Amino acid sequence: MWEIDKTYRNDLQEVFDRLLEKKEVLQNQRHLPAVALRKIRESLMIEWTYNSNSIEGNTLSLRETQMVLQEDITIKGKSLREHFEAKNHESAINHLYKLAEGTSSPLSSSELLSLHGYILRSIEDECAGRLRNGGVRISGANFTPPNARKVPDLVEELITFVKTNPEALNDIELATVFHHKFVWIHPFFDGNGRTVRLAMNLLLMRKGFPPAIILKNDHKKYYEALNQANRGKYHKLMLLVSQALERTLNIYIGALPGSDYEYKEISDLVEEENMPYGQEYISLLARQGKIDAYKEGRNWLTTKEAVQQYIARRKRKR
Repeated sequence: MWEIDKTYRNDLQEVFDRLLEKKEVLQNQRHLPAVALRKIRESLMIEWTYNSNSIEGNTLSLRETQMVLQEDITIKGKSLREHFEAKNHESAINHLYKLAEGTSSPLSSSELLSLHGYILRSIEDECAGRLRNGGVRISGANFTPPNARKVPDLVEELITFVKTNPEALNDIELATVFHHKFVWIHPFFDGNGRTVRLAMNLLLMRKGFPPAIILKNDHKKYYEALNQANRGKYHKLMLLVSQALERTLNIYIGALPGSDYEYKEISDLVEEENMPYGQEYISLLARQGKIDAYKEGRNWLTTKEAVQQYIARRKRKR
């Protein structure tokens, strides 16, 4: 179960290197004004809650999620459960930030249970923070989760795998593999997706990264990537997590004093002089992780420098 096919590295090593370099930039220049840091965290809190809940079927819009979290407004036509899901996810993120600052230990079973407890609080209290004791089936998945009797041992094995890292994975790879294996174990009756996206980010944040937010618009790609990982193919899931992480790294680095990061939508970038590629090709490079790019909604953003660096790499390889 724990052996990892690393053939994806042939295509993604440059992506990993780029993200690790950006993390170093962020760690070496911690001069982000407190007010800017607070604003970013507030914005990410809303985005993270909206996207993670939406992936699981919550119908609150981004604006409605903001109103529930920041203005404590009840949205007409939305269920009580959907309101609880938003408030619970906010509480879980606040708890997560405290956990991330508290220790350098990768992860513990009690932390997993505590995150899950926040997710289902006042929704399914009898299940909140408790491993499942019965079988489950996942709609649309290409596997059946293991028997409930095996779940406690499998969770402990996964935590040991993360702590010992026997496959010598980098921090991004390790968090991604943890994500997949957790979903495969499916340790809870409900709330597995929200909990694993929180726990994955706990691993990343304890290594100095910002949170990686899987976007609602990518939910089909996300589920397909998880299904491929069930067959031992990690390329799509590694790329998806890396692109989500690059987006938040760029947000933080772009807010640093003196930052010259200037990302543009690809449709605007191709209008500039001396741009050798068209929109379709640059968009393909972005989707494949070949250039420094990130996604906002359905649109990809990148820089002229990123395209030029790609051209220079191609020339060196010839």
